[in-house]
Amino acid sequence: MSPSSAPTAAPTATRPAQVPFAAALGRFGGAPAVILRDRVLSYRDLSARVDALAERLGPVPRLVALAASNDLGSLVAYLAALAGGHPVAVVPADKPQALDSLLAAYDPDVVLRGGAEPVLEERRRGSIHVLHPDLALLMSTSGSTGSPKLVRLSHANVQSNAEAIAEYLRIGPADRAATTLPMSYCYGLSVINSHLLRGAALVLTDHSVVDPCFWEDFRTGGATSFAAVPYTFELLERVGFANMELDGLRYITQAGGRLDPGTVRRYAELGAERGWDLFVMYGQTEATARMAYLPPHLAATSPGSIGVPVPGGSFRIDPVPGLEHGELVYAGPNVMLGYAEGPADLAAGRKVTELRTGDLARQTEDGLYEVVGRRSRFVKIVGLRIDLGRVEAMLHELGVQSAAAGTDERVVVAVEDGHDPVLLAKLLSQGLGLPRGALQVMPVDALPRLENGKIDYPAVRALDTGEAAAPAGPAVPAETAAGAAPREDAKAIFRDTLDLEEVGDGDTFVSLGGDSLSYVAASIRLEKALGHLPADWHVTPVGRLVPQATAPSAPARRWRPARPAPLETGIVLRAVAIVCIISSHVGFFSWQGTAHVLMAVCGFNFARFQLGGERLPRLRRHLVSLTRIVVPSVAFIALAYAVTDRYTPANIALLNAIVGPAEITEQWHFWFIELLAYILLCVAALLTIPWAHRAERRFPFGFPLALAGVGLLARFGVLDPQVPHTMPVLWLFGLGWAAARARAVWQRVLLTAVAVASVPGYFEDDPKRNAIILGGVLLLVWLRSIPVPSALHRPLGIVASASLYAYLTHWLVYPVVDDYGKGLAVLASLASGIAYWAVATRCMNGAVRLAARIRGGAGRR
Repeated sequence: MSPSSAPTAAPTATRPAQVPFAAALGRFGGAPAVILRDRVLSYRDLSARVDALAERLGPVPRLVALAASNDLGSLVAYLAALAGGHPVAVVPADKPQALDSLLAAYDPDVVLRGGAEPVLEERRRGSIHVLHPDLALLMSTSGSTGSPKLVRLSHANVQSNAEAIAEYLRIGPADRAATTLPMSYCYGLSVINSHLLRGAALVLTDHSVVDPCFWEDFRTGGATSFAAVPYTFELLERVGFANMELDGLRYITQAGGRLDPGTVRRYAELGAERGWDLFVMYGQTEATARMAYLPPHLAATSPGSIGVPVPGGSFRIDPVPGLEHGELVYAGPNVMLGYAEGPADLAAGRKVTELRTGDLARQTEDGLYEVVGRRSRFVKIVGLRIDLGRVEAMLHELGVQSAAAGTDERVVVAVEDGHDPVLLAKLLSQGLGLPRGALQVMPVDALPRLENGKIDYPAVRALDTGEAAAPAGPAVPAETAAGAAPREDAKAIFRDTLDLEEVGDGDTFVSLGGDSLSYVAASIRLEKALGHLPADWHVTPVGRLVPQATAPSAPARRWRPARPAPLETGIVLRAVAIVCIISSHVGFFSWQGTAHVLMAVCGFNFARFQLGGERLPRLRRHLVSLTRIVVPSVAFIALAYAVTDRYTPANIALLNAIVGPAEITEQWHFWFIELLAYILLCVAALLTIPWAHRAERRFPFGFPLALAGVGLLARFGVLDPQVPHTMPVLWLFGLGWAAARARAVWQRVLLTAVAVASVPGYFEDDPKRNAIILGGVLLLVWLRSIPVPSALHRPLGIVASASLYAYLTHWLVYPVVDDYGKGLAVLASLASGIAYWAVATRCMNGAVRLAARIRGGAGRR
């Protein structure tokens, strides 16, 4: 039945049931509720947004489908459904097939999508469904998204489990949780529920823990906790978490699968040293989220235990015939109503009162519970009962990461890291007593995982026959399906742009070491490859950067002007500034001041790309980025010195600003590059000092603002910057840095006030120049993007990428072409800069690759 023709249920005057905490958000008033990169939302603000959307959903309960990401729109949509009494099924927004499956199986009345604001698609005014008054939430089990089988959770389930979690974690108004897990996963929702219940705040982020931007958000937002699944700890090892300085961290929670006891003990001990706790937890979607937790003081001594039941819950162990250990059974107010396998089940009330977990467990002498296996993780082959968990444990003891699945015919084991599958199969066959033909070991680059980080066991089983499903994602672009050349993929673009051999699905542009020079080049190719350029693509895991589905071909239409689409302000300013700089020097038109705007853009980009990680890795990234500026600059200036008589060795050494002539001569041509190099070098050195490193981490907005303040002392002549022949620009760099760190409106207002107070008079008797500088800085402070016709995105991106090189080359190019026309001189200068950009980038990339090979060879020796 189509949505348009479906009958609707008659409205009822009865007020629908609500989840209490979602309906009473406003009671916390002005306390912070949601901390975003660009602003902070109070509980009062959040409540107003939730109430407004709940009113749009209407008083009659309707079945809601929510395609959710970790963004404000998704959060508001979820809370509005709970507060308005509308049963909501939550699926991941980045898995279109999950929503398609839900629509086909349940025909929801309303579809909600997230984003900056929630998007409501009303499929009918009322509801065609009979919805039980207790039904609040529908969730897939264990991260599955293709099955119509859903867990039915009540208002009381959601509320009681949030209360239990908040009690044993001692969550209070001062707590702030970073959202490391997706909202479509019950563990991720439990973090949201338990914190909003107690008036705590959410640092709302969709970044992975491997992204420096995640830790920037963590520190900037004052986060006190984050949630982790076992795979998260593998990622934490990669980013050097043990050496991070996280002064505000109070605890880490872990669930979503068994964590190796050695890892539990190690992180518990690390937490004891650093002043934070590790809460190992146990749960299932069928119990809303959590059933047990291990008190932190026991984590180091009982690392294999799941601990004790959550407040209000209880366990018992029922014998299982033929097995040494019994099945763990849980009872508590958070146990689900039952399963739904189709729309008719939505009318059902409670069908279960306790949860048979399917886990085999034992209780230790000290009263703790310990899971020792899984009933469904046994297969019976040639009369032998094989514990698949034991297969993985055997390989783990050998240092092999693996995942085992199978049927009563064969065990299939996926192994990582290039281990010899023949040798491993032989060892397992002997250890398990299985015939060799009943065991298949398959090497994989990475273990297949679900969205929530758990192993995708159906995908492991499919390896046996080669029928593994292709990764879920948008449809193949039409031009590929039609036989045209396929688009580049994001991994190939990142490998080429950043000179890398391997790029993983969880890597991002920033985590891979991308900087402002490679950013624009990568964005141009990525937009062409994807058909669009996602917001914050530079901090989006590469596995999620997939092409948009291409709509079926439509009849040819008349040409229409390209619609404006947002292009990042920094890219626009870089492109416009270099055109204005060259045009002013050529005399095509005069629009001076944009070079100083570029200095603020440099500070902005420095904050975005250069501040992630710890001190020494960050210094290495700073020096690499500085090298990419200095080397092509010195090479070109040396060429200019050789072919003209305008420059001196001081220019080649980038020292003219210090030792050059006081009067303005041609030797001043490269002042911008010289001062930028000085600033970047000094800031990099400053941030290697422990107290400065800690201060930048603790005060991400205040630190650059203080740096701008120091620069203002030089700007107003209070301090002598010891760079005698140029005007001070450190304060502009600091303002740009602070602009990138500004999250709240008051911070932007403060930066605006500083700019308005300091820019006028910077160039005496040149108010137009000062106005251009002020305008550029304010654009950077207030606008993250500027609408630009999409047809201009690529040309502007190319010009922005080549801006440094065009600045260098135009000094030699335009005097040669000037006699043929000012406009032609500008175009020739830009073209020469683009050409030098292409050549210099290729040479630098080759040097980087060569250095990597040399280091690799030295390491092998």
